[in-house]
This record gives sequence, C-alpha cells and structure tokens, in this order.
Amino acid sequence: MAKQRMSKAEKSWIMYDVGNSALVLLATSIIPIYFKSLADGPALVAWSYGETIASLVVALLMPVLGSIADMRGMKKKFIVGTVATGVVATVALGLPTEPIAFLVIYIVSSVMLNSSMVFYDALLVDATSDERMDEISSQGYAWGYIGSVVPFVVCLAVVLMRDSLGLALQTAMQIAFVITAAWWVGFTIPMLRNVEQTHYKPLQERAVAKAVGGIGSTLKRIWADRQLRFFILSYFFYIDGVHTIIKLSTSYGSDLGIDGTQLVLALLVTQFVAFPSAIAYGKLGTRLGTKAMLQVGIAGYTFITFFAAFFLHTAAEFWFLAIMVGLFQGGIQALSRSEFGKLCPKDHANEYFGFFDIFGKYAAIMGTFIVGTMTALTGNGSLGVASLAVLFAIGFVFMARVPGAKQEA
Repeated sequence: MAKQRMSKAEKSWIMYDVGNSALVLLATSIIPIYFKSLADGPALVAWSYGETIASLVVALLMPVLGSIADMRGMKKKFIVGTVATGVVATVALGLPTEPIAFLVIYIVSSVMLNSSMVFYDALLVDATSDERMDEISSQGYAWGYIGSVVPFVVCLAVVLMRDSLGLALQTAMQIAFVITAAWWVGFTIPMLRNVEQTHYKPLQERAVAKAVGGIGSTLKRIWADRQLRFFILSYFFYIDGVHTIIKLSTSYGSDLGIDGTQLVLALLVTQFVAFPSAIAYGKLGTRLGTKAMLQVGIAGYTFITFFAAFFLHTAAEFWFLAIMVGLFQGGIQALSRSEFGKLCPKDHANEYFGFFDIFGKYAAIMGTFIVGTMTALTGNGSLGVASLAVLFAIGFVFMARVPGAKQEA
C-alpha cells in the first residue's frame, strides 16, 4: 500500500513544534548559563525553584482553561493569547534587570510557552487521525529538534562573537531573545491558518464555574478507565525524570565546572541525534506497539540517570550523555503524546490534555524540587540526580500494567 502523504493540516501542526522548540532549546542551554552570570554563587538551586514555580502555575491552570478551550472555536484563541504573551515576555528577558526580576520574567515566558503547548498537543486530535498520531506526533518532535537549531545557531554565534562585534553580553542576549521570539511567531501562523478545531463541545454559559466543578468528574472518568489510569500513573513518574534532566542538565554541568561552550555544543548534538531517533520511534511504535517503545525509552533514561549521577565529570562525558538523551528524548515524549491522544475522548481533548499536563508538570515540580533540595542540603548535585532512577523504575512497572488495547466503553 502506498504511503499516505501528509495533509496541509498535519504539516502546519508540525510547524508549531519547529517554532516553539527554539525557545525550549534556548531555555535548556544558554538561558541557565546567562542566569548564572547574573546570579551570585551556584545557580542550580535558584533555577530549580524557578522551574518549579513555572511548572506549578501551568499545572494549576490547565484543567480549567483546557475545559474552556474544548468549546467550539476556543482552542486557537487560547493559543494566540499564550503565544502573544510569551513572545512579549521572551523579548523582555533581554532588558537590563536584576537576577530575581530576570527569573520572574522567565517564569512568565515559561508558563506561556508550556500552556500554549498543552493547547497545541490537544489540537493533534483535530489535525490527524488515530492511525497516524504516532507518526505525526513523532514528526513534530523530530522537526522541532532540527528547526530549533537554525535560530539557535544564529543566537549562539551572536553571543560567542559578541566581542568581535563590539557587543556587551546583555546586548547579545537581547538580540538572541528577539530572534527566538520572531521564530516562534513565524511558525505559529501556518497552524492558526490551516488547522481547524473539528472536535469540540458546545459553548456554555458560566464556563469557568462549570470547568472548575467538572474537574472531579473528569478525574473519576480517567480513573475508571483502566488503560488511562495505569498509563497516566506511569507517565507521572517517568516524565518526571525526563523533564528534570532536560531542564537542569546545563545547570548541573555548569556547577560541575564544565565549560559553557562545551555544554551548549553538546546539546546541539542532542538535537541532531534526536531528529532521526524521533522519526524512528514513531515508525517502531506503529509496528511494535507504543507501549513496548515507551518501555524501551524508560529503560534508556534509567541508564542515562545513573551515568549522569556517577560518571559525569568531563566535557567528553557530557557529550556522550547528550547523544544518549537524543536517542530517547523525542521518542518517549512523542509517543506519550500520541498514545494519550488516542485514549482520550476527542471532544474533551483539551480538558484531558490539561490533566495530562498536570501529571507531567507536577512530576517536573517533584523532580526539580528533589534535585534542588538534595543539592542544597548535601552540597552534592549527584545525589539528587541519582534519585530520579527510582521514578523511572516505578514508571516502568506501571507501564507494564497498561492493557495492550483500548477497552470498549
């Protein structure tokens, strides 16, 4: 059978991953290093708590806003609002400011970015079919990795060549933030033009009150579905480790004394490795089963955690770690997104993805809090990193209990 070509809606949906990934890459590489240059002393603890606050805000907002966004014509309105606010905050990061003010602005930018991605994830059910979700979700992550490299390389060049260009560090970072914000806007437009919300519930009066009141009912429906229940429990634990490693890798490496340039270049390698790996994950998920490939990803991250905790000391070892992360990162995130999209009711996709994000963001709160607290108490970041292996183990056990096929209602 001939391979089905991607529709305009599918391609446009994928483009948003290209747009938002530029800020994601900047936030996991250059921004923590820049914040460390603004702050006095080790920055890992402050950065960990900043990420914790941003994750908590998103986790609290998404169930209510997600329920409202499920109404007819609302998904893209929420995307416009979060992207516009996030872009303004991103540009504002380049303004002269104190470390605390910078962290507050970053939290706003992060909240808007991650909120927009919840609405974007839920739009997957409108952009494609259940049969193609693994492939399209994986293509989104894959092209996001490669697409984010283009503006990032330009930003990195401006920062590294600032002396020869006659620029101060803050001016170079300001240019980087403007480039990243413009890239985000440019790749949002095709999705807003070409993807229509085809699954929705009717517009309702007193939508906010009903959304708040319906949180308990939605949780009961999720818990009553055995497949969703074990999947979301597994996701809660393993995505904790994934998000924590993504968010804190450069801060951890920087505190170990690894040169900032080496850290950033190694993360660029992650992007290039992740591109074919994410696509391969989508194909293997369709062929071997999404559950099996998620278990492979969890096992891979367990190895990554132990390596980071006990063997990471030099730039070369950080490069090896970056390659290993690239092999599993995009795949485990893409298949988690597509599997949940296949399991949830399509006309309540945003509401369900709001809870999906709660489990992901609350896990990220737990992970970053553990790392930050253990580092502050012991003065050894390795102990906090090592604790993440327990979370991957629990996630693997719950994933093993997920039924192999969706049960009929």
